[in-house]
Amino acid sequence: MEPAENDGSNESFSQQVTEKEKRKLKALRNKSSALYGMGMFGMVGWSVAVPCLLGAALGKRLDKAYPQPFSWVLTCLVAGLFVGCAMGWYWVVKENKEMHTDDE
Repeated sequence: MEPAENDGSNESFSQQVTEKEKRKLKALRNKSSALYGMGMFGMVGWSVAVPCLLGAALGKRLDKAYPQPFSWVLTCLVAGLFVGCAMGWYWVVKENKEMHTDDE
């Protein structure tokens, strides 16, 4: 039996293993697990919910203090929604940037 010719397949296999190992080590270092992802969803959810609730509370006070033909509650709720979505968007972009930086 003769040894198989070295056509570079061993080198490419070891290169693939090295690449996978680097990705796994980077994932462990960055803590990108399912639990981390759930925490991220929670942070984005709270960053949207809290401004909405604060806007509704402010609108209720404004409705009592300054009655208008329009609803202050709905106006401030929508403003809080926009602020919350902007905060959530900022948070996701920031985390995405941190995840995809090559710190090798």
